[in-house]
Amino acid sequence: MPRLPGLPGFIAALAAVLLVTAAACNREGPPKRTPPADAKRVDAATAGKVTGKVRLDGTLPANAPIKLEGDPVCRQAHKDGATSETYVGENGGLGNVFVYLKDGLGQYYFDVPSQPVKLDQSGCMYKPHVFGVRVGQNIEIINSDATGHNVHALPKANQEFNFSQPIRNQKDTRFFTAPEVMVRFKCDMHNWMSAFAGVVDHPYFAVTGAGGTFELEEVPAGTYTIEVSSFSANQSGTYQVTLAGTAPNWQPVSLSSNDVESGALASSLPALVTHSPC
Repeated sequence: MPRLPGLPGFIAALAAVLLVTAAACNREGPPKRTPPADAKRVDAATAGKVTGKVRLDGTLPANAPIKLEGDPVCRQAHKDGATSETYVGENGGLGNVFVYLKDGLGQYYFDVPSQPVKLDQSGCMYKPHVFGVRVGQNIEIINSDATGHNVHALPKANQEFNFSQPIRNQKDTRFFTAPEVMVRFKCDMHNWMSAFAGVVDHPYFAVTGAGGTFELEEVPAGTYTIEVSSFSANQSGTYQVTLAGTAPNWQPVSLSSNDVESGALASSLPALVTHSPC
């Protein structure tokens, strides 16, 4: 008959198991960062604003219908049917495009926001469909539906996570530790559900509205590479812009609707960029 461990050994083994479990399940949030002593900060008084519009030449492709089969809650939420959110646009603009400064910020330091970004599951759809979040910033993921969901993030530079939310109004928090554009979210229970996150380590990012417009505030003078990432085309394009003083800098380029539909983005994407005082 095997011998049972003594009480001290049992307690030590139990403590080790509890320690490992606690480490694996810790969801309190990312560690707080301390800025270096020589941290370079942006002077808002001399910074400017970058505004622009992502334009679409041609007709916006039609969104595919969604087959809401197998879940009565999802069917009830869309009695007249539903379509995907792949293509969004109006007045010649292209929406749901992630725009951010890819490089050029040098040694500037930016505090991580204490408020979380919220990602909701409502009507069996992720809302918002495209969003930005800072490295180390919490993402509060909510299930607002009266049915279960599964949150499955598929990053390449960050750690993958996959968990269920079976209870209505359930909230869970996750975060990313490295920049990555874009991170796809999906629901393994409802295969039409998806969202895309742009993870960056600074505040200069935006998601275009339906009209294709975007705005980046308090940008210091300098030369930057701006990346415009369209998940609908599954590609991105970059161009350079130099911001000096308050002189406008125009970068007119175009995007064909055929490029969007086929997934072939040109190296320069549609944006009209100006630099002006905030």
